[in-house]
Amino acid sequence: MLVEQCWHATPGGTASSIVDLVRAFADRRDVSAFGIAAQHSSLPAPSFRVPVDVRHLPFRRQVLYQAWSRSSRPSLDRYIADLDLDLVHATGGTIPPTSKPLVVTQHDLAWAHFPEMFTAHGVRFFKRTLANTIDRADLVLCPSQTTATDLAAKGIDPKIIRVVPWGVDLSAVPAVEIDRVRQRFELPERYVLFVGTQEPRKNLGRLIPAFVRAAPSDVALAIVGPQGWNENIDRLLSPLGDRAQRLGFVSRSDLLALYSGATAFAYPSIFEGFGLPVLEAMAQGAPVLTSAGTSTEELVGDAGVLVDPLDVGSIANGLGDLLAGGPDVAELSGLGKARAREFTWQRTADLTLDAYREVA
Repeated sequence: MLVEQCWHATPGGTASSIVDLVRAFADRRDVSAFGIAAQHSSLPAPSFRVPVDVRHLPFRRQVLYQAWSRSSRPSLDRYIADLDLDLVHATGGTIPPTSKPLVVTQHDLAWAHFPEMFTAHGVRFFKRTLANTIDRADLVLCPSQTTATDLAAKGIDPKIIRVVPWGVDLSAVPAVEIDRVRQRFELPERYVLFVGTQEPRKNLGRLIPAFVRAAPSDVALAIVGPQGWNENIDRLLSPLGDRAQRLGFVSRSDLLALYSGATAFAYPSIFEGFGLPVLEAMAQGAPVLTSAGTSTEELVGDAGVLVDPLDVGSIANGLGDLLAGGPDVAELSGLGKARAREFTWQRTADLTLDAYREVA
């Protein structure tokens, strides 16, 4: 199983999904996972360390990714011959050349819908990865029906596509932890939470003006996640003054408490393959605002407020409804928790193992 995403500068949901899947595997006797990564001199951040042995190949990531993407060399087989593996799972990023049965995870095709939100180099890389997936994969896993439909439209045989949704941590957060985290980050009683990399697809460029328009003066905006690219967040936040808090990367326990204490969770992303932060927010009872027309609509069902992510007014109206409170918002909180209980990592592990058995 490729685990290189755990060392990325912005690991994101794809790396989190790998870590949680491997943890789910660790509790089972019918599978034994082994990690494969590029050459590194240090461990990834604690939250992104997989609880299995990792074989490091003698190449830096950039060299390995480009070689596998462009020339399908070197073969992975020469570095794993002693491991007696039944199959290789390319969990995202690039596709390794191998003679073993190959399972590939494709998380989304955002780059194909919105190439202007990615670098030209990135779009070329993703195109080659898709072509290599079409040529080599025995099975293709994806986290949503939205992505499955996209993959089929791009030339992957629907017969080899399997929808494997991600899971979520359903742990309850004690009230004392919510208060501790709120005080630590100097947040008021009421705040709107956003979680994600600060890049154009996540749509902070429209969320922030919508918040300015809709939120009362006693409500803050808390932004969790790493700095990404092509977004001048400081300029966007300047009208809010100290009502805006950029929290950067936070620990897993702090993140769960932030979700649980949020008055509303806002995630009007322009395009998603799954939308893990939405599921995490619902699991903690935060009323959710997210986008119609992408996988997050599929994820929330009737348990969230859906808006047009390209319309600031639509986002502002949705936020205003959530911040007004009342019985309907309380009902959304309960519906979100119930919806989240359908998504467990053991279910993800079961579906992934079903795929492995098909090809092994």
